[in-house]
Amino acid sequence: MNTFIDRTHWVIGLICRGILYSTLTIMFVILTANVGLRYAMGTSLSWASELPELLFPWVIMSGVVLGAQHGSHIAVVILTQKLGASRRWVLAFGSMIVAVLYLGLCWAAWPLYEIAADEYTPMLGVPGSVTVGCLMGGFVLLAIVALLQLPSILRPQPDADEAENAHHSEALA
Repeated sequence: MNTFIDRTHWVIGLICRGILYSTLTIMFVILTANVGLRYAMGTSLSWASELPELLFPWVIMSGVVLGAQHGSHIAVVILTQKLGASRRWVLAFGSMIVAVLYLGLCWAAWPLYEIAADEYTPMLGVPGSVTVGCLMGGFVLLAIVALLQLPSILRPQPDADEAENAHHSEALA
């Protein structure tokens, strides 16, 4: 299809998979080490509960964006199945609304980002804006993914159009 769209999807997927794999690995190693220390020495890392809390939103948002890229998100298909050929336009309009809503969520989170920038975690001293920024970045990526799907939604599907035309031809005969 379009190399720009394909390349952008690839880059977004690469970034999200990198975030997902690295954060899950870090969380697993830290939690495993902390459990091992508790059982072996009766002590634990004081910061070991803080880091997974900071990384968890990154895991969630990267997974949500990857799910949206692969069409594994929640979709309402009852209405669109009954629309026939106009389904493409309804889905395209819906994708544009979704993109605008995600950008609206990002815009609405900005005041929270500014407030959270002044709050730091007790052990690691990480600003709260790190997690809010993750959510905002995820909303922007979700909006981009929704907009990148527009060309494939609007492109006529030859199999469906041919089947519909064949059905109309049979009905007229």
